[in-house]
This record gives sequence, structure tokens and C-alpha cells, in this order.
Amino acid sequence: MSRIGTIFSPYPHPPEELRDAARAAEEAGVEELWLWEDCFRSSAWAAAAAALAVTDHLRIGVGIAPLPLRNVAASAMEVATIERMFPGRLLPGFGHGVQDWMRQVGAKAASPLTLMQEQVPALRALLAGESVTAEGRYVKLRDVALDWPPASAPRVYAAAEGPKTLALAGAVADGVVLDSRHTVDEIAAAVRTVQASRAEAGRPGRADVVAYVLTAFGPDAHDRATAVLSDRPDAADRVLAGSVSEVAEGVTRFQAAGVDDVVLLPTDEVDLAAFYSAVGQVAVAVPGAGGVS
Repeated sequence: MSRIGTIFSPYPHPPEELRDAARAAEEAGVEELWLWEDCFRSSAWAAAAAALAVTDHLRIGVGIAPLPLRNVAASAMEVATIERMFPGRLLPGFGHGVQDWMRQVGAKAASPLTLMQEQVPALRALLAGESVTAEGRYVKLRDVALDWPPASAPRVYAAAEGPKTLALAGAVADGVVLDSRHTVDEIAAAVRTVQASRAEAGRPGRADVVAYVLTAFGPDAHDRATAVLSDRPDAADRVLAGSVSEVAEGVTRFQAAGVDDVVLLPTDEVDLAAFYSAVGQVAVAVPGAGGVS
């Protein structure tokens, strides 16, 4: 079953606004609220726990937290702790991180692909309750196992952009998070790369695909949304804008391209409660939206 989500961005919104935003999203009928960890704004895991604590049903996605900032055992402990407190409601995602920021804090990996290749399988194994021993370039574990693993391990998502990372994410992660600013055709090509790599790796089923899409509602929606992408001549093909029904129709195009979770990203100057209300209406308007696939 497909899902419709939305975003709480750490750019225009400080951490203290998250609790009210999460409540507003849940009241609007939105099923997933995604956030991310950019240096040096707010902690993904602290924010996720806070949002989960003030809601009853809302799922919280982290898309994404940078892999280089934490030892994989620490990441596993954070995810497992939150998952045990709020079973089935956390969607944890990880990525390379912005390389300039990783360099700034002394955490830049010489090979981000190798880091992901080592960390994501180790993280998935730890969350599955396994004892892990690894002697890689970045992941070095000796008989490490969580004392309190989740009763059911959550999907682990990996953020991906270029073809090499897309292929690696398909091979090692449970799902992939695709950033905004892409056309439907670009998303479809990325999905094909991810799913082909998963099949080549011998993993059953499909990778779960999450895609952010810049979205605006209202009479001036097209102008507001395309203004964010003013450097792109085809900006109108990279956003969703207009009425609830127009946005819902656009969502179905992304779903047809293979996206399981279309996550609607608001522009910066927007009333979040009103935006989340419109997202909730989109979820009602799109057949089959809602629920975890």
C-alpha cells in the first residue's frame, strides 16, 4: 500500500516547534512526518523521540542522519531504544552526510561508499538481534550484540543520489530515500537502478522507495514552488503545486514511477498546520494511500 508523508524541516523551524508540528500532522490525518539531521541544527534521534512521545499513531521518518557522525553500535542503540519505546513508528534513514560538514567535524570518510557498505549491513544485523563481528575499513566490531534489540527490526533506509550510491543502497539497505528537485522520469530511473541492484544482490522482494517532492498549495502555489528552483528551466516538472486534487494527481505520477512513499516538502514560508491539513486531504484523495506497505 502506498503512503503519503510530509516533512518538518530544521531550516526555518527550530526544535521547540517540532512537538506542536507533530501534533498538528497527526490531527490532520497525516501518517508519516519526516525530518533530518543537518549540521549543526538538531539531533535526528532526539527529535524523533520527542515527536513520537507527543503523538499516538504518527510515524516518524529520519531521512537522513549522517553515517560518519556515529559509531554503528551507537546508531543501533539509538534506533533500538526508540523502536522499543514506540514499536513500528520509527523509519530510520542514514546517508553519507554533506562532505564539507563531515570534514569540518573531522569525520569525513575517505570512501563514503565503503562506509555505507560496511555500516548499513552491520546496523541491520544488530537491530535484528545478531551478534556481529567485523573487521572492515570503518566498522570494527567484536562480538557486539544489543542487550535490548527491537522485538521487530525496523526497515533501515539509505539516502542515495548518484548511480553508485543508488546501486549500493539497493543492495544493502531495506529502502532508499530520494531527495527533492527531481522529475518523475529521473525518479523512475533511480528506482530502476535501486531495484535492479537489490535483485542482483540476491535479496528478495522490493526495496521500499521514499521520495521527497517540493509542494505548495493555493492559488499562487506554482509561483511559490518554482521560485525555490529558479535555477532550473524545467522547475515546474520538479514540483507539485495547486489544489489538493491537482497535487493528488501529481502524487499518482510518482507512485506510477515506483515510489512507495511520496513525502510532500513544504516551502519555507508556510503555515505548517495548514500545509499538513492539505497533505491529509491529499492522502484521502489518493486511492490506496495510507498504511505501511
